[in-house]
Amino acid sequence: MSETGRRRYSKQFKLEAIALFEHGERSMSEVERELGITKGMLAKWRETLRQQANPKEAFPGNGHLPATEARLRELERENARLRMEKDILKKVLAMYSKDGG
Repeated sequence: MSETGRRRYSKQFKLEAIALFEHGERSMSEVERELGITKGMLAKWRETLRQQANPKEAFPGNGHLPATEARLRELERENARLRMEKDILKKVLAMYSKDGG
């Protein structure tokens, strides 16, 4: 299924929408209507921004992870690879110790 009806908003748009609400005198629903965004979207964006330790990492883009999460995934992949290599070496060592003994 395709998501042709789904709109995508840039990081800059989201940050400006949040600022428009926080520094303005309009309600959240008024700002959402004015910008043509779905009801509740602005609250979701604000919460996403608040949850980030580094606001620059919020809203990384389509399919991109914040730098900290990307690094964590990279380390998890490396850890899995090293465990596999260790298991292979254990098996090889066991084979040689049986043959030599």
